[in-house]
Amino acid sequence: MSGPEIFSVSGCVSRPGLYELPMGTTLRELIYEHCGGIKNGRSLKAVIPGGLSTPILPADKIDCPMDFVSMPAYDSLLGSGGVMVFDDTIDMVKVCHRAMAFYDHESCGKCTPCREGTNWLMQVTGRILRGGERGDIELLLDIASNMAGKTFCPLGDSAAMVMKAFIRHFREDFQRKVQ
Repeated sequence: MSGPEIFSVSGCVSRPGLYELPMGTTLRELIYEHCGGIKNGRSLKAVIPGGLSTPILPADKIDCPMDFVSMPAYDSLLGSGGVMVFDDTIDMVKVCHRAMAFYDHESCGKCTPCREGTNWLMQVTGRILRGGERGDIELLLDIASNMAGKTFCPLGDSAAMVMKAFIRHFREDFQRKVQ
């Protein structure tokens, strides 16, 4: 794909803002050349490349071209181009919990998988933040799997996809929290 895309970059970068760049610009180029790198010389931990409805990527996957065709090969999506950057001080379980709280709030309640699933994802990630219980990580994956493909609109699918990506890339962060 060609043409311009507007990326809205927020989070732990030196120069957050709106950047109009050619479609296909890599996340690495966006973060390190246009946004001045990670704030205060910290290390990059993760990036949500296309808004909260797109799966998170770990730092080692930022060489992906930001376009609608390439992003799925990196297990994410371009989405709205709302790029959220996280450094090594950020608690990924907290970020995930906030994302699940967003999904729970935004669910219209029409379909059971989304209405119940988003609430359970929020509740269980909150429990993990407080120490969790044995089996909570597997429970989150089970809830997400039971939501995926079973909702009227994409909100439930997005919540499930995002939850699975957080665990796929940051399972150790979740495991450290569970007592």
